[in-house]
Amino acid sequence: MHTFLIIWLGQFASLLGSELTNFATTLWAWETTGRATPLSLIMLFTQIPKLLIAPFAGIWVDRYSRKYLMLLGDCVAGCSTLALLALFLSDHLQVWHLYITGAINGLFGYIQGLAYTASLTLIVPKQHYGRVTALGSVKASGTFILAPILAGALYANIGFPGILAIDITTFFVAIASLGIVHISQTPESSPSNELPPWQTLTFGFQYLWGRPSLMALLSFWVINNFVDSATFAILPAMVLARSGNDSLVWGTLFAFFGLGGLLGGLTLSIWGGPQRRIHSVLMASAFWKVGIIVLALAQQTVTKIGTALFSGFCSPFPISANQTIWMSKVEPEVQGRVFATRFFLTQLSSPIGYLISGPLADQFFEPAMQPGGILADLFGPIFGTGLGAGMALQVSIFATCGMLIAVGGYSIRQLRWVEIT
Repeated sequence: MHTFLIIWLGQFASLLGSELTNFATTLWAWETTGRATPLSLIMLFTQIPKLLIAPFAGIWVDRYSRKYLMLLGDCVAGCSTLALLALFLSDHLQVWHLYITGAINGLFGYIQGLAYTASLTLIVPKQHYGRVTALGSVKASGTFILAPILAGALYANIGFPGILAIDITTFFVAIASLGIVHISQTPESSPSNELPPWQTLTFGFQYLWGRPSLMALLSFWVINNFVDSATFAILPAMVLARSGNDSLVWGTLFAFFGLGGLLGGLTLSIWGGPQRRIHSVLMASAFWKVGIIVLALAQQTVTKIGTALFSGFCSPFPISANQTIWMSKVEPEVQGRVFATRFFLTQLSSPIGYLISGPLADQFFEPAMQPGGILADLFGPIFGTGLGAGMALQVSIFATCGMLIAVGGYSIRQLRWVEIT
């Protein structure tokens, strides 16, 4: 656990810097354009390179030094942030530059994350898998708490370039933490590493195809990720629109979502999670979606804060439980390729959600929920009318579908008994 904790602390610092930048770029893009589409396109361009590289990344992670791949990811991310800083200071920064840096960060960040995930089974004993994945949620949730608070305070004082400079500094912390630890590599002599190139590339698909229970779990996440991407692509725009572009409101909600996630992650790290992990995957996913529905409906700030706290608390449970199931059922020497294939398949639906969400809000739901719009009479008494009401309706529709899908997962036998079969 000592090695894991050193890496975890370094990656926490790096993730905090990245979230500061993400929060600041979201504000900058919304202030510059006033539309939801650019925000969803940033997510789209971040996601597509991950899908293109996923099959190859799995091979690299299983064959090459995972430590050096993690270092590469941190270095490239730092360089892309440096490029944004240079563009801003020279007064040349435009929205499309965020698409390019998002694509670069998405590509190398995915390689870094895959190498990190595939290294966990070599760093920590099996009995700590649940706690380690829960600490991963703590890391993410902790940054969700600190980043909006810090970014909201710093954005007004040191501006966009100051936040970028902090982000660059955190990458050095991450690189230093990786430099002082040793990460084992799986043996290259494993039979699965001696396959011909084409069979090596398709190994993950063949592995999963022969395991119906894992395919059932994977299929659930394909649908779930589509719903999440379509929902969260416009969630910042919805909150900003309904609060009169008040970044403090969005920052507060984001922080309480992170606080809830931190509490949920700490609960998991102490408890270890239920014996049947699939309950965490399905039921916590359903509760999470209920929280998003209430957030879209809420008019009072205190209700929004309470809902963000509840949803955040639920969020680590399905992610941690899912990762624990995969770590337990997939052999360490092939996890790079299998996890890369899993990511490729489950994330194929995410770009579709990102692609349709912004235009759907700007072109249909927002006009339809303006006073006199085609949906205003029907849904206006529930969501109100005016700026942001259409996005609230859209978020509620997708979240409701996600909740029903999670509950309906219990009707699929192979998914219900994934840990046994």
